[in-house]
Formats: sequence, structure tokens, C-alpha cells
Amino acid sequence: MKKYSKGFTLIELLVVIAIIGILSSVVLASLNTARSKGSDAAIKSNISNARSQAELFYDSTGGGTSYDNVCLSTGGANNINPQILAAGKILNSGITLGTDATGFTYNAAGAAGSAVCHDSATGWAAIVSLKNPNTASSGWCVDSTGAGKETTTLTANSVTCGS
Repeated sequence: MKKYSKGFTLIELLVVIAIIGILSSVVLASLNTARSKGSDAAIKSNISNARSQAELFYDSTGGGTSYDNVCLSTGGANNINPQILAAGKILNSGITLGTDATGFTYNAAGAAGSAVCHDSATGWAAIVSLKNPNTASSGWCVDSTGAGKETTTLTANSVTCGS
């Protein structure tokens, strides 16, 4: 009669460890994608909420006459600077908001130009880079016309997304 000892062989243990390693790498890869998509959703939400705030600003400027200075932190009550800056801080906590003369420059790490806001008397537009955009090198842009879209450009002094 053979004598059997209880337990697992070394090969069985190595196979189990290998399977666990493969499964954990798949899960971690999926988590990074989900994290990027979550950041993008937060950016889109913050910047889209600025639209209603800008309308409050417009209404508070002499009976609805101008969007001028809606992007500035010193622009008075109801400016949209906090929302756009909060969206940019998702990329980088030390980000600064680009002004009218700053064109959009894509950077998922939050470098200069990756979050900009332009305003004039007749309109405004703001864009923030996305971490995982559908179109390469694009950000989420909203403007006073009601547009909210992914685009690769917001030229200096422009108050319309994609131009």
C-alpha cells in the first residue's frame, strides 16, 4: 500500500500563482482605463456646469449685456473661473488657467495651455484636455452658444469651440 501525504505539489502551486498573476494584471489594466474615463467624466461635468454659471454672470452685468471677464477670478460674482479651474486641477493640482491670448495646447498632464477660458462681450469658450480622448490630442470644450464637444482646437481669443 502506498503512503500518500496531504498537500499540493510544487507544480500545482506554481500554476495557481501564475494564474493569479495573469488575472491581477488584467484587472489592473482595466482599472487604469476606468480611472482615466472617470477623470474625463469629472472634467466634462465641471466644465459643462460652467454654462449655467456664465448665464448668471451675463444676467448680472447691467441687465444682460456682456460676458466680458466671465473667465477671470476677479470678474465679479458668478464668474466661471472656479469651475474651469476645478476641471483643470483633475489633470494637475498646480494648473493655471490660460486667458484670452492663450490658445489650447493638448496635454493630459496639465501643462500650460491645457486648460483655457476665453471671453468677450458677446461670448465665451472654455476647454480642458482629456486624459483619454476619443480623438487624439483633444479636450472638452463648451461655449456660450451651447456647444459641448470634444475638439482639438480653441485658438487664442476665440469664443467658439473648434475654431
